[in-house]
Amino acid sequence: MVLPGRAPGLHLSDRGRDQAVRVAERLSGLPVDALYSSPLERACETAEPTAVRTGLAVKHDDGLLECDFGEWTGAAIAELAALPEWQTVQHSPSTFRFPDGESFPEMQARIVGAMEVLRAAHAGGVIVCFSHADPIKAAVAHALGTPLDLFQRIVISPGSVSAISFVEGQDPAVHMVNSTSEPLSGLRAS
Repeated sequence: MVLPGRAPGLHLSDRGRDQAVRVAERLSGLPVDALYSSPLERACETAEPTAVRTGLAVKHDDGLLECDFGEWTGAAIAELAALPEWQTVQHSPSTFRFPDGESFPEMQARIVGAMEVLRAAHAGGVIVCFSHADPIKAAVAHALGTPLDLFQRIVISPGSVSAISFVEGQDPAVHMVNSTSEPLSGLRAS
């Protein structure tokens, strides 16, 4: 297993395509106003069934990109886990910058900033964003007020749904994290 990062040309497996269809089915009861995706192929492919179901075009947003793992991109996770730096990634991520890549605070600021721009552009609406595990974990940690050094405790599985609502003048509310089976019809715009 390797750390894929922003490597181009990585596509969904058959299982990933099935998960994407399931996400689209689960989202079908929501009044979705807009779809956004990381421009990486695997995120765009995950968004595609939802775009077909909703009839909405998927807009790419670089703020939703995977973390830039720099020189670690494509490296075997077993080899990376043997490095002393791996412990920093797991236990003090706020202090770590990937060699020739991004730091976790930069990644978190990027996705939180992108979500704020999208929230403002679609005030009161439902926006569905397709991103990657680490940025989603960082966004959820931010919404919960959890320190970035604890974000590795949040689990984000492929094909899962996490929901955060934003109301002007209020702190964000986290409605679900890493949901892979619950109906989503109860989620509505505030």
